[in-house]
Amino acid sequence: MRLRTPFHRPVAVLAAVLALALAACGDAPQPPATGGQGVPQVSVVTMQPQRLALTTELPGRIAPALIAEVRPQISGLVLQRRFKEGSDVKAGDLLYQIDPAIYRASLDSAQATLDKADANLVTVRLKAGRFKELAAIKAVSQQDADDAAAALQQAQAEVNAAKAALQTQRINLDYTRITSPISGRVGRSTVTPGALVTANQASALATVQQLDPIYVDVTQSTTALLALKRSLDAGTLKGGTAKVRLVLEDGSVYTQSGKLQFSDVTVDQSTGAVTLRAEFPNPRADLLPGMYARAVLEEGVLEQALLVPQPAVGRDTAGKPYAYVVDAEGKLQQRTVTTDRAVGDQWLVSDGLKAGDVVVVEGQQKARPGQPVQAQPYAPSAQKPAAPQKMAAADAAQAPRAAAANRSAAATH
Repeated sequence: MRLRTPFHRPVAVLAAVLALALAACGDAPQPPATGGQGVPQVSVVTMQPQRLALTTELPGRIAPALIAEVRPQISGLVLQRRFKEGSDVKAGDLLYQIDPAIYRASLDSAQATLDKADANLVTVRLKAGRFKELAAIKAVSQQDADDAAAALQQAQAEVNAAKAALQTQRINLDYTRITSPISGRVGRSTVTPGALVTANQASALATVQQLDPIYVDVTQSTTALLALKRSLDAGTLKGGTAKVRLVLEDGSVYTQSGKLQFSDVTVDQSTGAVTLRAEFPNPRADLLPGMYARAVLEEGVLEQALLVPQPAVGRDTAGKPYAYVVDAEGKLQQRTVTTDRAVGDQWLVSDGLKAGDVVVVEGQQKARPGQPVQAQPYAPSAQKPAAPQKMAAADAAQAPRAAAANRSAAATH
């Protein structure tokens, strides 16, 4: 026989109070939702074909529409730099001035050589004319007349050569003014006034890039390209507008829409992809060469697209997708489906379902295939009230008061 001490009674009372509090706070188990006759309830959607523009998001790099590396075509000393780095220039604007003194002197020398050749030509032409007249009356030999005619041709050739040399020196003098070959934005300068540059040197003096419009080069796999062509040929997909949207590095969408220009005719052997080029207007120069971007291309338009919420599609042990439908007798049936791609929170289904099918989105685990079910319209989870969270919050608020009551009861006993 065990002796009960005065301390046993408060402990027992406290245990009983705690058990009652826990029972009050706990939720009673709820039975599965069923219909009026014990039939499981499922949430369903009815398949309705809709017009869908198919898009593909591809990674790419921004490239200038035109790019020109400015290099000197003559050697000399840079006297001036006539542009501000990072500014916009027009075609023909002066960028650098090379010391023209030596080239101006060469031009003067070539001009003097031409003048000398012109003067010699006058004398030789007169002599050849006189010898021709004298040869006609047999006053000179025919050999002398032929020599005079040949001397005339030689003098004429010397004049032509002097003209070509003069033109070359004039071009070289013009090359002392290094101008921009295109309109665009000029980058940093690699030389300063006083630097010695050489003709056709490896390093460019500056680079000019045209930024408006600007290109975005993206790559697409040949597998996706062939599938797109087959869909277009079969008529299931209509050609798109070739418009392209651009998603920038920070996730923002570029305000201007672009247009697809061309697809490369060569496949990269290392990646198995082809290059696509899109052109975008860039009036504010927001897009800069070398930036990473994602281009959203409109491949085409699917006139009879079938979309189902993603929770409606499961996968079997082999990884094949399937869905449950409610047939005309109100029974649950399993269908094997083919999904092409995800469109937001839905799957694009190409096979296994048809217009008018009643597809189960939620509650399919409550019944077996062939069992009758009660269908109700599907409501997304985001629209359902969060009652369990509110109840949990209320229980958390009452817990301190229940603990205080328990301590008071224990003290009384």
